[in-house]
Amino acid sequence: MTTVLGEALGLKFKIVSGYQGGNAIDLAFQRGEVNCRATGFTTHFSREPFLTWHKEGFDRHLVQSGNKRDARVPDAPTVQELMEKKKTPEISRRVARVMLLSGPLGRPMLAPPNLPADRTQILREAYLKAFGEPDVVAEAKSSRLEIQTLNGEEVEIQMREAVNQPREVVERVKKLSE
Repeated sequence: MTTVLGEALGLKFKIVSGYQGGNAIDLAFQRGEVNCRATGFTTHFSREPFLTWHKEGFDRHLVQSGNKRDARVPDAPTVQELMEKKKTPEISRRVARVMLLSGPLGRPMLAPPNLPADRTQILREAYLKAFGEPDVVAEAKSSRLEIQTLNGEEVEIQMREAVNQPREVVERVKKLSE
């Protein structure tokens, strides 16, 4: 996220590394050793210490990586909104969209190339149906997890957009990902 904010908005961060995992980073945040901590909303709204931080107003949400604002933190703008406001150049916008794509896509199910269309459709329908099953919904709810799904067509459109980028975008993403 810091890489994307640097690329798209020109923000500068001092990365503090060396912490052995998320729990150590959480403690560092609580002690004031670090001023910022990035997490996904699924994690933030499903486990401690984030639930307590949020309830007590200990943390402040600065920016969202998704394409639209999460209703639980309506005051935090999306990266897309900030890029629009700052009039970020198109190349940097494309780089940001590619690098942040894993957020809205989550963990998509993939099939081999040239899978017959009827089988693709069966898999897509089964995948969506599974997330509507009462046992799956109940388990997610008990774990405070939110089930968000995209249909296969939406995932395919976003994936095609991500891989069909100008060479300059591909090279920039490679460089920033090193």
